[in-house]
Amino acid sequence: MLHDRTVPATGLDLQERVVEINRVAKVVKGGRRFSFTALVVVGDERDVVGIGYGKANEVPVAIQKGVERAKKNLYRVPKHGSTITHQTMGIFGAGRVFLKPAAPGTGVIAGGGVRAVLELAGIHDILSKSLGSQNPINLVKATMAGLESLRTPDEVADLRGLSINQVLGLTDKHADDAADLTTDIEAAAAVAAEQS
Repeated sequence: MLHDRTVPATGLDLQERVVEINRVAKVVKGGRRFSFTALVVVGDERDVVGIGYGKANEVPVAIQKGVERAKKNLYRVPKHGSTITHQTMGIFGAGRVFLKPAAPGTGVIAGGGVRAVLELAGIHDILSKSLGSQNPINLVKATMAGLESLRTPDEVADLRGLSINQVLGLTDKHADDAADLTTDIEAAAAVAAEQS
């Protein structure tokens, strides 16, 4: 029962950030032919972010293709204030990115492509650690996988059949259970007293 959080690009004020440009050489009979790839992150710096990968013979065209692809894959990130709703691990290929909510004022503790994705998603306080591959493409895609796996408290409450307060631990369920147990013991003691 995962919620679809994909967003159309129309009407959004999107910022672009180029994470990586790579030159690729193809050896042919007459020498080498060079082409370029560009890894691009786009987002509105509030809660929408997307990534794209473009390839072309010229750098500007590769970036443009990356931006167009990123705009087709926009995603709305669930947030709690200026951080994420819960800690998560994003995995893509050999790339593993651990994301953990942080207190206000912490800032974005992340590097490279992970920082670009988190900043354009509008997250201002977060701790992150790359635990696997340092390949920028895998890192960025693992970060997106982590953000896509986030859920809001009401989604978790629907899934478990509980109220939002119970999911967040705001109701004193343990105290209620203890009170029920005490009344059961008292009732059993009263029945035993009557029988003796």
